[in-house]
Amino acid sequence: MGVEFVDLFDQWASSYDNTVNGGDPEYKEVFKHYEDMLGELADISVSPVLEFGVGTANLTRKMVRQGKVVIGIEPSLEMRKIAKIKCPEAAIYEGDFIEYPSLQVPVRSVVSSFAFHHLTHEEKVQAIRDYEALLEPGGGIIMIDTVFQDKDHRRQLIEAAEQDGFLNLAQDLKEEHYAYMDELKQAFKAVNMDVTFTQKNKYAWLIQAKKGA
Repeated sequence: MGVEFVDLFDQWASSYDNTVNGGDPEYKEVFKHYEDMLGELADISVSPVLEFGVGTANLTRKMVRQGKVVIGIEPSLEMRKIAKIKCPEAAIYEGDFIEYPSLQVPVRSVVSSFAFHHLTHEEKVQAIRDYEALLEPGGGIIMIDTVFQDKDHRRQLIEAAEQDGFLNLAQDLKEEHYAYMDELKQAFKAVNMDVTFTQKNKYAWLIQAKKGA
């Protein structure tokens, strides 16, 4: 995970909550039903939970309020500062999807929201392999993120963003490492995890993968 994203997260930290709650018209559709999506992800998760890309702890706080033990990983210092204020009950550590502290507790769920696309395809494959090894039997990987169904779907989203004048969003869709659905299916299949995709808005999908018992 490149250091350039850490700089971006540090700069974005103070306005992140405004963005995900619809304050930025350019990204309003990306985060449409944001609270509902996080609520569903929290409900599905099983404690103890390992969360990657904690951000400002919006998902973390929902899981903690459900009485779940959450270990959070976040690369951005500025994001971590906000997260620890909003959710002091969670253990939040410096790290990213690939490099993070060794865990001393079992993990039943690995979760993430709107962050997995910061990994290259090769990093996604590595991360999924590593998480499967961490999970207890019957545990799961649960994520929400923008996913392309195929190249034509990607093209349609980019063109629609450009037609709406959302040039920053269009550039993100072109340059960031948003996954193709078939690529993710193959990555989960390689570690013998069944995976489902449920569309939640024009951009976001709920991804659920389960490890065998």
